[in-house]
Amino acid sequence: MIAQAEHDPNAVSILVTPSEELIKNVGREIEKQLKSAARNEIIGKSLENAAMLTGSLDECIDFSNKFAPEHLEIMTGEDILDRIKHAGSIFIGSYAPVSAGDYASGTNHVLPTAGYARVVSGLNTDHFITKSSVQVIDKKGLKSISETIIGLAEAEGFLLMPML
Repeated sequence: MIAQAEHDPNAVSILVTPSEELIKNVGREIEKQLKSAARNEIIGKSLENAAMLTGSLDECIDFSNKFAPEHLEIMTGEDILDRIKHAGSIFIGSYAPVSAGDYASGTNHVLPTAGYARVVSGLNTDHFITKSSVQVIDKKGLKSISETIIGLAEAEGFLLMPML
């Protein structure tokens, strides 16, 4: 959390958990580390509203998917990766800190912020590749979808030439 909070006083670093004990433990550790942190004023300001207590792990997952974080660290004993739908870069376990992804493990620093992970991925090789959609339709296939085509075209106010 400190590694993200040190970027800016308005940076958002959130601990989302159903464990009040975990929030207290993390808070104590942050206070301890903050004393010797080079950017402690920025970190302190950023972390003013950094913890969120939920009723369950399901609520944590729902929040994360709605929030769509740039970085998501999953620190549970339960495998929940398949339930995460929106995050720029995901780090799993105690030995996968965000800094590893930022500097060494293969992801990059060009990630969607401000919830944009709901609609766009982080920079990856797909951004440099063009992809085309190809449709091969025979006469029978066109006839089977003609009512749909005509109905949608008319709803949009377009005039279609006879297809068949």
